[in-house]
Amino acid sequence: MNTKLTLGLLALYVIAIIVIGIRNRKNESSEDYFLASRKLPAWLLAITFIASWWGGGSAIDLVDHAFKNGLNSFWIYGVPVLLSTLLMFVFAKGIRNVATISQPQILEQRYNANVSILLTIFIIIFMVIGSAVQIIVVARFFQSFFEVSYETGAIVGLLIVLTYSLFGGFKGVVLTDLLQFVFFLFTSVFLFYLAHEYSGGLDAVEELVLQNNKIGYTSFFHNVSNNMAYVITFGTSWMIQANVWQRISAAKTSIDARKMMMFSFVAFIPLYLMVTYIGVYSSTFYDSIPEGGIVPDMVKNLENPILSSIIFVGLCSAIMSTMDSMMNTGALSLTVDIYQKYIKRDAKPSDQVKVARLATLLIGLVSLIIALKIDSVLTISWIGSDYLTTGAFIPLVLGFVWARGTSIAATVSMVFGLLFSTYNLLVALGVKLPVAWEIASVSQVLIGLGTSFLLFVIISLCTKNDAEKSKAFIKKADMT
Repeated sequence: MNTKLTLGLLALYVIAIIVIGIRNRKNESSEDYFLASRKLPAWLLAITFIASWWGGGSAIDLVDHAFKNGLNSFWIYGVPVLLSTLLMFVFAKGIRNVATISQPQILEQRYNANVSILLTIFIIIFMVIGSAVQIIVVARFFQSFFEVSYETGAIVGLLIVLTYSLFGGFKGVVLTDLLQFVFFLFTSVFLFYLAHEYSGGLDAVEELVLQNNKIGYTSFFHNVSNNMAYVITFGTSWMIQANVWQRISAAKTSIDARKMMMFSFVAFIPLYLMVTYIGVYSSTFYDSIPEGGIVPDMVKNLENPILSSIIFVGLCSAIMSTMDSMMNTGALSLTVDIYQKYIKRDAKPSDQVKVARLATLLIGLVSLIIALKIDSVLTISWIGSDYLTTGAFIPLVLGFVWARGTSIAATVSMVFGLLFSTYNLLVALGVKLPVAWEIASVSQVLIGLGTSFLLFVIISLCTKNDAEKSKAFIKKADMT
């Protein structure tokens, strides 16, 4: 690969997305900054949604997992994405009809301010951790391609994303996501074609499987139980992921919101299958996963330097599309749900935008610190998802369909989730604490989610409910 050529193309790409950000810098309020005034079409929101999930962290990591475990690796990321997208199709109408700027504002309408601030905490934790995952991936890319230190790669990658995100807000993120999606789609299709040609196709894979006695390698349903922890945790947490609800809230109408989810569901199937098959095909020409991962190595070793450079920029764009989305949503919670609500209720619209930009910067810096300390993509992704699943899924989802659910029950359920997930995080980090379940297992997920559900239902039945407020919210959501 020609390093100078790659740097030149990367510079041109960065300039292009910065220009997009600057051209969309005019934001007169937090609703402008975070929802683009609810004027974006369904197809564009669908693309930015796809770009934010089918990003560098999950897609590139899935290739390596598929190389090791075969087609059943589709259950790690692909199945949870389809499950959560299907669930969000059901809830999209209700989310858009409530028409808030942020997710915690929805819970305040349904319950009270205590529940709202708890959800804000979960969102910020998740978005910071999610941004850190993308920083890890982009840092490894820069380290591998440009032979710089991991720390330098992390800082440079973050600075690129911050530059255009700070200027353009949500509209800038959406428009750059469109460009980034096109780049990464081209990259993935090309790598799929390349891997298929190098391998000789699925017949060659099956022949190698027989030689090496890899049982179930070419079956989608082999050892599915081993991946159920990811299906449940990722599927439920991604369904309530705030940056996706932000896109639903940004839709023009509730019909557009459902169209967005329908388009996305259909698109995710071939997209995640494609990256899964890249990993499976690569098993015929790699003996082990090279340092930095299979995808970076394939790109770096392309004979055509121009093509190699273009593909590299495409991969970087995918990582950045996920990072900018999560940073923007984390900043939304800091700005709308903390600053405007608790610090300065009468903040001028111009001040709201300034704080939003400072919040974006803060989210980025905290994410960078985490990325410099932890470097396991799947582990850190699962930790972030566990917080949302155990702490927020039950009160958030049941709040739309069960009028009897009370604010006290939601608070207790979410506090339990916060404590339970933090306890498991400490164990995962090596703290010697007693546990009756395996960390990052189906048992842990079921115990956490099941206890959260029981607490919510039992306490709701035992405490007084504001029936008028609950029924008014469910009527406003109008899920039918």
